[in-house]
Amino acid sequence: MKSELRQNLVSGDWVLVAPGRGKKPDHFKESKKREKQPKQGCVFENPKKAGGGKVLLSYPNNKSWRLQIVPNKYPAVTHGKKEDLIEKYYGPFKVISGFGYHELLITRGHTVNFPKLGEEDALLVFKAFRERYLEIAQDKNLSYVSIFHNWGLKAGASVYHPHYQILGIPVIPPSVSHSLKGSAKYMKKYNKCAHCEQIAWEKKQKKRIIFENKHAIAFIPFASKEPFEIRVTIKKHTPFFEDTKDVYLLSVTKVLRRALQKLEKALNKPDYNFFIHTAPVRDKNNYNYYHWHIEAIPRTNISAGFELGTDIEINPLDPDAAAKFLRKN
Repeated sequence: MKSELRQNLVSGDWVLVAPGRGKKPDHFKESKKREKQPKQGCVFENPKKAGGGKVLLSYPNNKSWRLQIVPNKYPAVTHGKKEDLIEKYYGPFKVISGFGYHELLITRGHTVNFPKLGEEDALLVFKAFRERYLEIAQDKNLSYVSIFHNWGLKAGASVYHPHYQILGIPVIPPSVSHSLKGSAKYMKKYNKCAHCEQIAWEKKQKKRIIFENKHAIAFIPFASKEPFEIRVTIKKHTPFFEDTKDVYLLSVTKVLRRALQKLEKALNKPDYNFFIHTAPVRDKNNYNYYHWHIEAIPRTNISAGFELGTDIEINPLDPDAAAKFLRKN
């Protein structure tokens, strides 16, 4: 296959798919095994202590907990009284105080990351995400709630014990804003959801689907920025993660677990991130064109001068080949 520039249907970003650079799917396997940190002395074995003595949510209860949500001891943003949110100008620059919520969701098993969770516990994680999302979103100062998981040092996880993060912030992040604008533009031009169109295209092509069930699907996007980048989404058009019913959350968690299991087996347990892209928390009537989804990205590639200088990522692996390689595992 020759190199070609592919345009993302939603964002409009260009990606340079360049398999001619000579990298085959097994090139991206992790060569070194992640060093397991001992359970003894792990700060997240006692979430309440890790959260400064406060537990925000505990499933099913505090005594026999399977997951707990606690405040981040080292938060990126903080909240107090309403007046803590301050907007001002410093010369020509607009400045907003670091107002927000930063929480950790900690699961019990010291070595049990998301693909190793049982079906019930995986669903509990997403139900806890939803519960805290709805609680945090009541703060009128917030514009967006970001939910993500870092697994491994390359993905930014400083603690080995599996944990997830929830950040509520008073602005819409640039990446999300970009996605929203692209989705709105596509809807205005074609009167169709760009994300639903992608799902329909992938089902028709049958080349890049990793796994699917009745309500959810995982596939390698046609215009993938990274090798083995995975998109997981429910098939039903739903703009808001927090409005998703349990039956759909269950399907999503099943598909996400299966996709990550394939990723771990195929690439020898790479570090990875996954995150939820959903519509903002305010003005909900304005985002009916959007479709919430999850993006999972293994940390196998390094952006260099061309990518940093142009914002065009070079993906050295044909997405079709990546999908075929994962399906074998």
